[in-house]
Amino acid sequence: CNDRPSAYTPHSLGNLSSSHKLSLLVLSMLVVFISSINSLPLDEQRELEPEIYSKYYNYDQLTDLLKSLAQKYANIANLTSIGRSVENRELWVMRITRDPTADGPGKPKFKYVGNMHGDETVSRQVLIYLLEYLLEKYGEEPRVTELVDSTDIYIMPSMNPDGFEKSKEGDCMGKDEGRNNAKNVDLNRSFPDQFEEIHVNAEEMPEVAAVMRWILQNKFVLSGNLHGGTVVASYPFDDSAAHDNEGTYSRSPDDALFRYLARVYAENNPVMKTGQPKCEENINETFKDGITNGAKWYDVAGGMQDFNYLKGGCLEITMELSCCKYPPSTQLKTEWDNNREALLAYMEKVIHIGVRGFVRAARNDAPLADAVIMVAGINHKVSTSRFGDYYRLLLPGTYNITVLAPGYVWYIFMRENCMCGFYILRTSPTETSVNSASTDSSSSSTGVNEAADEEKDSRVTVQPQDFRHHHYNDMELFLQKFSSEYSSITRLYSIGKSVQERSLWVMEISNNPGVHEFGEPEFKYIGNMHGNEVVGRELLLNLIDYLCRNYGTDPEITQLINSTRIHIMPSMNPDGYEVSQEDISGVQGRNNTNNYDLNRNFPDRFNFVTDPRQPETLAVMNWAKSYPFVLSANLHGGSLVVNYPFDDSPDNVSIYSKSSDDDVFRMVALAYSQENSQMYDGHSCKGMDLYQEYFKDGITNGAEWYNVHGGMQDWNYINTNCFEVTIELGCYKYPPAADLPKYWERNRRSLLQFIHQVHRGVKGVVIDSKDGFGIPNATITVDTINHPITSNVAGDYWRLLVPGKYHLTASAQGYSSVSTFVNVPKEGVEIVNFTLNRIHSYTNGQTTEDTTPVLDPSVKEFQSLIKQLSGESGLDKLIKDTPTQSSFRYRRYSEVSEFLRGLTLNFPEITSLQSLGQSVEFRTIWALEISNNPKVQEPSEPKIRFVAGIHGNAPVGTELLLEFAASLCINYGKNAAITRLINETRIVILPSINPDGRELAKEKDCTSTAGKTNVHGKDLDNDFFEPQPETRAVMDLIQERGFTLSVALDGGSVLVTYPYDKPVQSVENADTLRYLATVYANHHPKMHSGDTGCPNSQMGTIPNGVLRAAEWHSHMGSMKDFSVDFGHCPEITVYTSCCLFPPAEMLPTLWAENRKSLLSMLVEVHKGVRGVVKDKNGKPIVGAIIVLNGGVRVFTSEGGYFHALLAPGLHNIEAVADGYQQQSQKVSVSPFEAASSIIIEFDMENDIFGLPRELVVASAAAAMTALVVTACIIWCVCSAKSNRQKDGFHRLQQHRDDYDDEIRLMSMGSKKSLLSHEFQDESESDQDTLYTNKL
Repeated sequence: CNDRPSAYTPHSLGNLSSSHKLSLLVLSMLVVFISSINSLPLDEQRELEPEIYSKYYNYDQLTDLLKSLAQKYANIANLTSIGRSVENRELWVMRITRDPTADGPGKPKFKYVGNMHGDETVSRQVLIYLLEYLLEKYGEEPRVTELVDSTDIYIMPSMNPDGFEKSKEGDCMGKDEGRNNAKNVDLNRSFPDQFEEIHVNAEEMPEVAAVMRWILQNKFVLSGNLHGGTVVASYPFDDSAAHDNEGTYSRSPDDALFRYLARVYAENNPVMKTGQPKCEENINETFKDGITNGAKWYDVAGGMQDFNYLKGGCLEITMELSCCKYPPSTQLKTEWDNNREALLAYMEKVIHIGVRGFVRAARNDAPLADAVIMVAGINHKVSTSRFGDYYRLLLPGTYNITVLAPGYVWYIFMRENCMCGFYILRTSPTETSVNSASTDSSSSSTGVNEAADEEKDSRVTVQPQDFRHHHYNDMELFLQKFSSEYSSITRLYSIGKSVQERSLWVMEISNNPGVHEFGEPEFKYIGNMHGNEVVGRELLLNLIDYLCRNYGTDPEITQLINSTRIHIMPSMNPDGYEVSQEDISGVQGRNNTNNYDLNRNFPDRFNFVTDPRQPETLAVMNWAKSYPFVLSANLHGGSLVVNYPFDDSPDNVSIYSKSSDDDVFRMVALAYSQENSQMYDGHSCKGMDLYQEYFKDGITNGAEWYNVHGGMQDWNYINTNCFEVTIELGCYKYPPAADLPKYWERNRRSLLQFIHQVHRGVKGVVIDSKDGFGIPNATITVDTINHPITSNVAGDYWRLLVPGKYHLTASAQGYSSVSTFVNVPKEGVEIVNFTLNRIHSYTNGQTTEDTTPVLDPSVKEFQSLIKQLSGESGLDKLIKDTPTQSSFRYRRYSEVSEFLRGLTLNFPEITSLQSLGQSVEFRTIWALEISNNPKVQEPSEPKIRFVAGIHGNAPVGTELLLEFAASLCINYGKNAAITRLINETRIVILPSINPDGRELAKEKDCTSTAGKTNVHGKDLDNDFFEPQPETRAVMDLIQERGFTLSVALDGGSVLVTYPYDKPVQSVENADTLRYLATVYANHHPKMHSGDTGCPNSQMGTIPNGVLRAAEWHSHMGSMKDFSVDFGHCPEITVYTSCCLFPPAEMLPTLWAENRKSLLSMLVEVHKGVRGVVKDKNGKPIVGAIIVLNGGVRVFTSEGGYFHALLAPGLHNIEAVADGYQQQSQKVSVSPFEAASSIIIEFDMENDIFGLPRELVVASAAAAMTALVVTACIIWCVCSAKSNRQKDGFHRLQQHRDDYDDEIRLMSMGSKKSLLSHEFQDESESDQDTLYTNKL
């Protein structure tokens, strides 16, 4: 058998007949053909089979189907993924519309989302059937064709593909754990919520993060979220402030519209419309008309439909489609039949109801993006797309519609349901150069009041109806209610907590809440500073009610809110209020829980306040410095008068203590008192024998009334741009609730009129003439008033002034000052803009042209980013845009190492991990570099070092730096600002210098020294002279130079220290070092107040939270001193918490407190001065010395680059290099701008030893000639002498030979050898040596 030839050998083939050969050839060709078919791509092979409505598609099948449909119907379908699930499955979205790959105006966006809960599968299948139906019937059925042509439809069949894969067919109750995602997170409980703080962790719930991005990036108009488990249409809100399990109707502003939309779906579903789903789990459950309010059914916090409405401007309802969550596939045809018409009818409402149109500028017909469309009486706004089109779903009726766009006149239109195109005129008050200005009449309080008086009889304002005393919980619910119902104009936020952990709530009321609008002044009211003075608290709650309810209908209120950002704090002392009781003049509850009077607790100009700063005081101080407040009032009780600064006098006597702005204070005080007839009368407490006070016109200077040290109003005026007065509202501190309506009626007009005063005086912007940007922190001075104010981050400013003529000057560091005259009108505000020129550099005493090279757009863009991030709101926005959701805990050495390696494995393109050395116990000292090119030296980029763990018993810094590194890596490529900072910076992170000590430290031990030192018992921060292995590793890194800034994190207090630790008398660059420390402290919510809050602290209040290190703990051999002296790099040390090793539960709070400050260092490292040193031929000079202000030295690196951080101001820069003439320049450094870039070009050195080069060269030549002549003479003399010595040498040699003969006769040869070496001298001449060797 083995010898039998194969049937396929050529020999056997030759033996076949011709017919057999032909058959074999045909068979071979058939095999090749079939193989070629099988080799085709799947998409080309698959012929779409007719839908059979009796099977479920798993993920792979769904993917194949969607790709095939997108390919077959490419003219109207486009398949994309908006993200991936935990298990890396795509979140597919099919877009169905005419021309689906392009965006354009005129088509509202609609979406359906299914399978949010993985085991609720009917939704997944009916959406597959729906998109098949739309694609197949397009062009055949007019209804479908019109819908697809006129609507931008997005269908996501499965938001939770991982959960679906775990679910099992036939499981009606959802017992197989497929409901949640792969991280066991319920996706419909994980969206940001209006009543409950929910953080979205992108790692735990990437599906939610992806859908949130999708919602916020698209202006969807209408949406449906399909679920299972019963049969009903549920509409917002899904939860309430009380979070009752069920039964609480949580009404949205569009409640009637939502009910209508829900009924549209329910009425077209034969089961749903009955309102009796008859589900086995709850057989008797019924829903009237087949619909329900979400919260009334059951409370769901973190639901998607509420997020759509509140954050995305999209109306969404939730449809529950079937009692069984995962019914048998045989039931799918019935479910499709039940829902097909409902799905189509619901979609059609996006084009058939409400108003729609375009918003364009009247001047040039340009579309206006993000213009706000508001409907009077419905506190929910929508905005235009980038094409200027808008869609506002409304029920039939007549509406007043307000259109708002920044920089444009706002208009109110009355429209019935129609297609409405709004054309808005752009208005620019005549904003000319500084020597001419114009009046902004739009903010004239008189004009508003006159208009209000004319319309007083024709309009009806809604007055507060609920007058009662609100205890804390009641007040909190009141604020949450109004924040929810009027979310388009309100923002509720807390500025801190009281001693007893009650939130200090503030309600912001503005047409764009949460945003400082350029040119818009900010105003604040504060009430209940003394807990037992309660009228102010209740009046401010009434005011919130009044403003919200009348916005959009009352012209005065609408204009006031549109032109002012109003902040209202009803209670500054909620703890004191809770222990107060109805009383005329009692003191119970006046002080806070620690029994300190908060109005005696602020820093004072004449007297040092020794009482510890209270948390309420610190919170208000931080708040006042965080917003550009212009005007404020502090509401009190016990008298009836407006009290204005100053509140105390130098000699502590009751005397008129006039401020520089006394006229302004009298003007705003009178504005309040004149609207309150009882107050203006001046007799504050008639009929009360205890009080016989009289205040002319109802106002008084504070110190003239009585002295108050540590008062809030004086602190505001001295330390901020805000003018504040104190308003005493009545003689009864805690009156009966029945009297509250009288207080409201007496003070309503006064409260409004006082807000109007913020629009008096002058306002404008200070502009940089070079780039056109606003100049932050510019100073505006008035020649006759000794009280400068400063511009805001964007360069806008406000200066309250009484009518009259003034001479104003605007100045800023690094700019030439500009002055102008201005006439302030009797009503309204005068607009005065200043344009400042940058001071040019001065080189060697000569003015030069600006040496900054022409910047390419990318560099300009980065400089703009630095300027943007340097403002308070810049970093706040960055943090808001890059949320972090980490499970904080302490990590030991092995986990730290794994974490760092994990970063390099997950982000290899931007990270590099390096071992600097090992500890005593051979643990690695790690250094992680984060940059866009981490393995390449880039000398033109600044290099920053973050260090922690030098003391093992203070591990907070280690955890903060690990979280910091992770947040940077995770947001790289996702957030533009983080990406750009990493691309432009080399970030080096040393999370733990003392890993051995860390292993010995004890958690929750705030004072233990265990682990502070290394295992040799050495405090590493005292050891940079006689280094241990750990410090040697760090020293080598420091001495590499190239670092621009270093930040070290430690523990044991809350402050920042700067060099030196050693007790030196002076520090050369103390201003810069102190400034860098101050930047960190200023971005920390507690640190900059100077009150560490640490028990047993002996330091008291630390100014700005910053100290020179030697004043804190003086010692030698510190890391920061070594960094400055040998690394030429400034280093600051941040003490992050009073407790050395706080509980792990504290880590999220500490991260939140320090995150902004850490980011500020990444911004700050790009400031100061930078440049290139080169010769006249353009060759860079490496190693040149840059001397800063005659002291500190830095060195140029490869490419001639240098970068040095400097405090804001004008600085002297000197450049020195061997063989070159010394160069010097003056440069200006701004606290808000990227580093001033200069080019230093060296000439050859003209002077040598202080003499002209030509003279030195000629002298040297003459000296060399004389030296040569002298050498020749000496040579001749020496030659003659040498000849005489040679003759003597020969005679001596002859005598020596005779002596040798005698020695030979008397001694052995060894003795002769000894003699020849015994007396040899190292100083012998060559001839002597020769003579000796001859022996």
